[in-house]
Amino acid sequence: MIRLTSIHKAYDPHASGPVLSDASLGIESGEFVAILGKSGSGKTTLLNIIGGLDRDYRGQAVVDGRELKRMKDRELSRFRNRTISFVFQTFNLLPHLSCEENVAFPAYFGDVVPHRQIGVRAREAMERVGIVHKASAYPNTLSGGERQRVAIARAIFQRPKILLADEPTGNLDSASGQHVMNLFLELNRKDGVTVMLVTHDEHLAALAHRIVRIADGRIVGEEKTA
Repeated sequence: MIRLTSIHKAYDPHASGPVLSDASLGIESGEFVAILGKSGSGKTTLLNIIGGLDRDYRGQAVVDGRELKRMKDRELSRFRNRTISFVFQTFNLLPHLSCEENVAFPAYFGDVVPHRQIGVRAREAMERVGIVHKASAYPNTLSGGERQRVAIARAIFQRPKILLADEPTGNLDSASGQHVMNLFLELNRKDGVTVMLVTHDEHLAALAHRIVRIADGRIVGEEKTA
């Protein structure tokens, strides 16, 4: 499903070292993998490369059989819309759109969902994460946990093969964070979605099938959790 080979990434050639150095990683379809490391270790950069958000690197990144660097911008955008979804720590909801409109927002950038099904699909996604009662509300009226549930509903709206989550519980209290993790586990177990979770939290990482440890831009270890 995901194959990284000798990834090297440097933002500043005059910096003391690269953001990623000789990073190689394989993730199978249906896995739940945690990328564990301190702030600045390179874990978010790794996620951005896998998600096709960053293509300025050396090495090879193959996702669902496609080499990302070889794809043209429009082709990559279409591929990403059909295959990959993101959940960010900062939610990234549009304040002038209702929750339902935020969930359906990916539909405006591709033909993943037929137009007549957009509303139904959005409400199904919101029902799945327990936030459909806030469909007409606006993000600024929600708690942090509710906003993250809307963000997850937006991510699953397009029924992705791969879900990339970057510190998704970082701005949440412990109860809301656990609820978010339970949603990821359900998506992985019931729907077979491949989940990659970036975190600095050992306890959250332990919920994944496998932990990949990263430090100073290098993958320094891997371990199975069960």
